[in-house]
Amino acid sequence: MIPLRDRIPSSSFPIVNITIIVLNVLVFFYEFSLGSDLNNFINDYGLVPASLLSSQETGFIDRIYPFFTSMFLHGGWLHLIGNMLYLYIFGDNVEDRMGHFKYLLFYLISGFAAAFAQIIANLHSTIPMVGASGSISGVLGAYILFFPKSRILTLVPIFFFIQLIEIPAFILLLLWFVIQFFSGVASLAATQNTGGVAFWAHIGGFVAGIILAKLFQKKGYHRTGWFGRNYS
Repeated sequence: MIPLRDRIPSSSFPIVNITIIVLNVLVFFYEFSLGSDLNNFINDYGLVPASLLSSQETGFIDRIYPFFTSMFLHGGWLHLIGNMLYLYIFGDNVEDRMGHFKYLLFYLISGFAAAFAQIIANLHSTIPMVGASGSISGVLGAYILFFPKSRILTLVPIFFFIQLIEIPAFILLLLWFVIQFFSGVASLAATQNTGGVAFWAHIGGFVAGIILAKLFQKKGYHRTGWFGRNYS
């Protein structure tokens, strides 16, 4: 299923959300320009779980900055486009609910929480973890809490046909989370240190988003109406 848009207009321009999308795209184009140096760049600025437990004398800053820089790196066009599509659809309304500065903090904290979840699930991995999906998962967690009855226009493949269906956000995002959870559980059985989808980052980010959302929302919101309108 591929979400295309939601039905909730923003009351303010999502400057932070758009800026994050632009930064991700610019960084990706920079990655694309590196050619044979790309692997070194990913190793330097991606998050490698095993490096945090390394006995080598690595400074605190050198251990921490990959948590931030890895959020803006992507492994390919599909990785980038998929992440930015979700962020574009769901991020503007969450930013609207939280305000610009709080949304930025929320986005970054969700990314840190997502990274920790993936590290705990795979402590000794030497594969760099990259991508904005952990932070975006936090945005999805906030969205499902704030706008559960918002309807999302979604591309749904049914056998050999593709249908456009409006699906309530609660159902769409809950199904997304269930898929991430069972995929994450299955990944724990893997015995090889290979790359792939960081399912536990998705799970950790989503849970963090739900937990943190109410703390970051603007004052004066008490409940959400059928189409996401707010009543105080």
